[in-house]
Amino acid sequence: MSDFFDKIIWITGASSGIGKSLAIKLSNQNAKIILSSRKNQELELVKKLCKNPNNVKIVTLDLEDYTNLQPKVDQAIAAFGKIDILVNNGGISQRSFAKDTQIAVDKRIMDINYLGTVALSKALLPHFIKNQLGHFVVTTSIVGKIGTPLRSSYAASKHALHGFFDSLRAEHYKDQIAVTLVCPGFVNTNISINALTGSGTPQQKMDIATANGIDPERFAKLMVKAIKNKKEEVYIAGAKEKLGVFAKRFYPKLLSKMIRKLSVT
Repeated sequence: MSDFFDKIIWITGASSGIGKSLAIKLSNQNAKIILSSRKNQELELVKKLCKNPNNVKIVTLDLEDYTNLQPKVDQAIAAFGKIDILVNNGGISQRSFAKDTQIAVDKRIMDINYLGTVALSKALLPHFIKNQLGHFVVTTSIVGKIGTPLRSSYAASKHALHGFFDSLRAEHYKDQIAVTLVCPGFVNTNISINALTGSGTPQQKMDIATANGIDPERFAKLMVKAIKNKKEEVYIAGAKEKLGVFAKRFYPKLLSKMIRKLSVT
């Protein structure tokens, strides 16, 4: 029997990329899935790709509307009667220098990536405490450990998630609530196409590094393994990105020199 048999798993950012592949992978392991994003039509398509669409529910939400997420949590709980795992996968990236980024864009990135994720998790937290069981899974980024050019606000939002969820893990260990921080490197999704420029418009082009990134299906397979093992933090990335995390910890000055040489075109 699968480790996820009959587990009720809520996935945000589920309309494409990592979230879509993760939903299909977990559905194949007989989990019950709740799909969320802003795009209902795309969520319906993902639902049809799942093993048993009858065990898949849709709750549309917008993380940017973070003050109005409690009704969405109530709707998600009502779908199957409880939630075992929340996968905080929704978010948006950035492709602009800090000096060229309007403060409204900085705010929007923080609202979606950080405040939206935190608000949703805090709204669900009492449910986990009541059940004395729960698991928050958070898709952060290697850039949540290392700041790189063109990602200042994106990196800040992902760093912030590490701080919040590390604290949350410590506070609610006694409530049997687990936290898994998943740090992707480059993954072949539309993240760079949808990334915000300094003016707030989408970049609308694929980065070469993103195009050459890990296949989302392979990423989902490794992410499922990390969730199953309740890893506290996992890096699903290429060798260079993993080396960067190691260098940041032990050789920070060397890493700074390496980052300055990165291509920013």
